[in-house]
Amino acid sequence: MHKNILAAALLAVPLCAGAADLTVSAAASLSNAFKELAQAFEAANPGDKVLLNFAASDPLVQQIAKGAPVDVLAAADQDAMDKAERAKLLAAGTRRDFVSNTVVLVVPGGSRIATLADLNGAARLTTGNPASVPIGRYTREALEQAGLWQALAPRFVFGASVRQSLDYVARGEADAGFVYATDVMAQKDKVRAVLTLPTVTPVRYPIAVTANAAQPRLARRFIDFAAVGPGQAILLRHGFGKP
Repeated sequence: MHKNILAAALLAVPLCAGAADLTVSAAASLSNAFKELAQAFEAANPGDKVLLNFAASDPLVQQIAKGAPVDVLAAADQDAMDKAERAKLLAAGTRRDFVSNTVVLVVPGGSRIATLADLNGAARLTTGNPASVPIGRYTREALEQAGLWQALAPRFVFGASVRQSLDYVARGEADAGFVYATDVMAQKDKVRAVLTLPTVTPVRYPIAVTANAAQPRLARRFIDFAAVGPGQAILLRHGFGKP
């Protein structure tokens, strides 16, 4: 009798008794892809829950530095991740590049802008703030290399994230903007990419477990899932490239 009661009690224990919440802070340009990736990871890890936090990379690093409970950090450039590493915010040996991207010039539908030279006639341009947003750093560096930054800089309205800059163009509040190729898919009915901007620094995204991760093992599983596991197919489908 007692054995039957014990057996029934064991059967009543949920299979996901060890389930955990995993907090992932990721660059804004990863929003659409990571939402799908998180669902796939949860399906592969029954009971575990992925909590997503999106923003520009530098503010994400600042949040972690101030004590935000984050398990995984995915940034859009090496500069942001270097800042996190210098501040000892990353778990040693967990940092790796997991996807690549490209920078494109986008314009609203109907625009006649098609080349960098055409930007001389544009009143308002946009990209992320180079001081805190990776897309802005990639853009500034590339335009400096092309000898165009000094002339165009006064016309830029900087976004707090790449998605804000994309919205400026989609709403017609900017004549053109520099965003990632993957972002175009989020506003494909309102913007179009007219050229790819050659970048001096390759656009590669690093990911790492944070030093104070509450779920370090689950965080490592998530990174493996994104970098070399089934998550790669999801990321590629959203327009990202191999690292």
